[in-house]
Amino acid sequence: MEQSRVIRLDARPEPIAIETDRAALVVVDMQNAFVSPGGMLDQAGVDVSGAPAVLAAAQRTIDAARGLGLPVVFLAMGYPPDLSTAGGPLSPNPRKELALVLMERKPETRGTLLTWGTWDAEIADAVRPRPGDTVIRKQRYSGFAGTPLDQVLRSRGVRWLVVAGVATNVCVESTVRDAYFHEYWPVLVADATMPAGPPSLQDATLFNVERFFGWVTTSDALARAADAAGATAAARAAAGAMKGAGR
Repeated sequence: MEQSRVIRLDARPEPIAIETDRAALVVVDMQNAFVSPGGMLDQAGVDVSGAPAVLAAAQRTIDAARGLGLPVVFLAMGYPPDLSTAGGPLSPNPRKELALVLMERKPETRGTLLTWGTWDAEIADAVRPRPGDTVIRKQRYSGFAGTPLDQVLRSRGVRWLVVAGVATNVCVESTVRDAYFHEYWPVLVADATMPAGPPSLQDATLFNVERFFGWVTTSDALARAADAAGATAAARAAAGAMKGAGR
């Protein structure tokens, strides 16, 4: 039986060993609504000026994950035009979820914010999924709430989750917490995330994850781990070829 490839990833509060054939990358809500000028967060007055750097870090994270052979799962938040999955009068979701609140307050925006089929709900071009990636739609903050995410991951034997995306303090943290509750090992990529609000909210989530729910790393650390794993695999292949040639 072939042994699992294990990488050692620099992280806080301590480095973590990850079996790459039992790991996946989850990219949370990298949609125009959250990372693009003119998107829902921007319209709500939330500062999205840091989005280009976060998108670049997210792409580094995706590239590193692909290099390690990790499956890439994209989560996308949104609703159908009739808002049938938004929650009825007994649900707090329409009173708290920002797109629903804005569409209630500004009727002219109805059907334009986080609505399937609109630009706002599309995943940003900078990190657009490739053929073979998994895209899972959701209607609540957590990627595990009312979606097949857990089944998709368990069917692949996944135990470690590398997580990137937005907003750090809302959908990302909700997904990380639920991952922990589902017995996954979450690793949050700090520079590939962005909060909905001031930097203190980013710091709070990073503290929570590092202290209580998982590990915190960076896109550069993941890229270094991928490069090291690639170099090791190449060296082993070269050694095997030389051994074979000597027979």
